[in-house]
Amino acid sequence: MAGTRGPWQRADSPRRAAYDRRAARRQRMARRRRAFSASAAAERRRAAALVRRAADTARDAARHPADHPPPGPFRPGTWRSPLRGLWLTSVLAVVLLVGLTIVAATGLLSYAAYDPLLGANDTTPGANLLKFYLFTWPTHPSWLYRADQGVHITLGLALLPVVLMKLWSVLPRLFAWPPVRSLAQILERLSLIMVVGGVLFEFATGILNIQDFYVFPFSFYTAHLYGAWVFIAGLVIHVTLKFPRMVRGLRSRSLRRELRTPLAGTQPEEPDEAGLRAARPAAPTISRRGLLAGVGGASLTLVGLVVGQSIGGLARRTSLFGPRGLSATAPHYLPVNRTAASIGLTAAEVGPAYRLTLAGARHVVLTYDQLRALPEQAVVLPIACVEGWSYAAKWTGVRLGDLARLAGMPRPAGALVESIQPVGSFRAATLSAGQVNDPQSLLAVTLNGHILPWDHGYPARTIIPDAPGVHNTKWVNKITFLEQV
Repeated sequence: MAGTRGPWQRADSPRRAAYDRRAARRQRMARRRRAFSASAAAERRRAAALVRRAADTARDAARHPADHPPPGPFRPGTWRSPLRGLWLTSVLAVVLLVGLTIVAATGLLSYAAYDPLLGANDTTPGANLLKFYLFTWPTHPSWLYRADQGVHITLGLALLPVVLMKLWSVLPRLFAWPPVRSLAQILERLSLIMVVGGVLFEFATGILNIQDFYVFPFSFYTAHLYGAWVFIAGLVIHVTLKFPRMVRGLRSRSLRRELRTPLAGTQPEEPDEAGLRAARPAAPTISRRGLLAGVGGASLTLVGLVVGQSIGGLARRTSLFGPRGLSATAPHYLPVNRTAASIGLTAAEVGPAYRLTLAGARHVVLTYDQLRALPEQAVVLPIACVEGWSYAAKWTGVRLGDLARLAGMPRPAGALVESIQPVGSFRAATLSAGQVNDPQSLLAVTLNGHILPWDHGYPARTIIPDAPGVHNTKWVNKITFLEQV
């Protein structure tokens, strides 16, 4: 019959149920495809918008680079300390300007004490433009080199915490964006590289030198001199550019008021054109007086740990930072940088076969016994090293002036003193006329009443008032007295 439905057309038919499920699945798939197409279209629109925005940002950054710094430390919001500001940086700058000027001056005086114009003394043969000294290093007062080097080392170490805090205070400026905006800023950046790089290099090599730890593959003497000139040149440029700003910073706040302000009253500094003040300062965790007290305390601690090796006495026992500070003081004790074993000294070289040659108008050769038979003089002189240590001791020996007369040179223009040591830095030293003719200049044979130990120069060594330690040549076997030119 036409009106009768088949089994698959009835609602409860299994075939009809399967058919409905397939139809529903097809509808769901169609809806998903439409949704996916709509989502893909939306993603394409968003991607296109991002591309357009990036292009707009790039064009804007090209026109206004200062408004679009890269992420990380270049973003002003990275730096949030409320203590940073022009005043704090200026206070630290004044301390460093005075202190580093003294350190630089004493360093150059130390170089002058080496008398680089005298042939054998110079270990920087290529530094012709730096040999500008217009005076000969004096022999009196005999403590001058000792004091100069003590100030150079002690003050230099005392300034280390100040240098680190000054770098912290200007850290945001090191990441200023854009790095260069004008010719003046290029000059400022160049001076900053010279100052920061120079001072860090000088501190690193200087501290290793103090510790007698020469791990670098170059001459400390040469590198420290060249590094000093790079630093000094950068400092002159930097101070010239920044001095007016430093003065404004010092005038912006009262030091006395800041030293009386506790943590509760500590407020961020006023905004400044240098951008040292944080854009969004955080709450302070230390006052400025606490910060300055910490820096000062660290400096005084370093002074206490090193100054004893320069001034001697009981203070030497506090010199924990100086490798010579806590050494025992036997009757003949002096620090030893270069031992007899390190140069390969043998008993044959200092035994009965030892000869001292004096060259001048006459050629004289003396045995050790003949040297000891000459009239001797006793003097009390300090010996000081570039590493900062110094000791005063009693020396006995023959005056260099008497040896010069023995060689037929009553008023020599100088002398070249040579060591048994075959090779190495400072195996010979050139002495000036003033040093040779000074009545306290000796070819010493005893130290504090004892025959010189091997490590201190046996059979004979020179002791020259106010001369660097390396110019007091050990194991002397020849002295050539120089004629007037």
